[in-house]
Amino acid sequence: MDPELEAFVPFFPRTDLTDPVTARKNFGQLAAAVPVPDTTDMEVEDHTVPADSPVPVRVYRPHQAQGAVVWLHGGGFLMGDLDTEHPWAARIAASSGAVVISVGYRLAPEHPYPAALEDAYAVLEWAVAHAAELGVEPDRIAIGGHSAGANLAAAVTLWARDRQGPPIRFQLLNQPGLDDRQDSWSAVNFTDTPWFYREKLTASWRYYLGGGPTTPYAAPARAEDLTGLPPAYLATAEFDPNRDEGIAYALRLLQAGVSVEIHQWPGTFHGSQAILSAEVSQRQNAELGAVLRRALAG
Repeated sequence: MDPELEAFVPFFPRTDLTDPVTARKNFGQLAAAVPVPDTTDMEVEDHTVPADSPVPVRVYRPHQAQGAVVWLHGGGFLMGDLDTEHPWAARIAASSGAVVISVGYRLAPEHPYPAALEDAYAVLEWAVAHAAELGVEPDRIAIGGHSAGANLAAAVTLWARDRQGPPIRFQLLNQPGLDDRQDSWSAVNFTDTPWFYREKLTASWRYYLGGGPTTPYAAPARAEDLTGLPPAYLATAEFDPNRDEGIAYALRLLQAGVSVEIHQWPGTFHGSQAILSAEVSQRQNAELGAVLRRALAG
């Protein structure tokens, strides 16, 4: 493990997901400790996207933005909101120059699949319909996320393709969880890795699926056809149960004719980019912004 990251491992609590309410509270406390970036060079506004279940969003609009990204937070499908994601959404807006539309999607277990996916898709449609108001062109809208949010981003691209829905410029998938079957080497063997490990992975999928059938829109790794999807960036962490399914998905995208940039970060663990003092974390965060800036450029 990267020595700078290893020094912080004792400070990462072993989260118990048996009580989602307590898990959300603890997750919020961790997020509150993350330094918030300067947002004076952008406008930050809260909106509500009309849908069957209205979706709260927070829009970060840098000056002279070239495009936008619908951004979906992590948290194992059951944790996270607009406030916990604020430090990261603001950083992505600042580093990419893109309008970031952070989505407060519904959480499991109270709202299992497909609630979060429906929310994410509704926000994509809203972003395209309101592109002029956001100051961007409708064909320069990407979708992305971290962990569970990256799952939702990948699922939205599948849904948009199959529904002949809004065009998506790019998909930014950071440490995605894509396969509920949990049969990859990393999913089976990483039982005690920092922050995220097999027991937590299993609980997350159980809450999200809610006992219902698993479709490719719930677990994109199950999709048989990956043709016609937008170009992608997919990053994985070395000591992460999601690692191997992410790499496998990226290779399948390539084999389906989708342009993909893959970055496997050595010495890192799931969510370790939150340790902002570590040099490798700084590079991870900077790369997300740089990749998005390139993807949305003319």
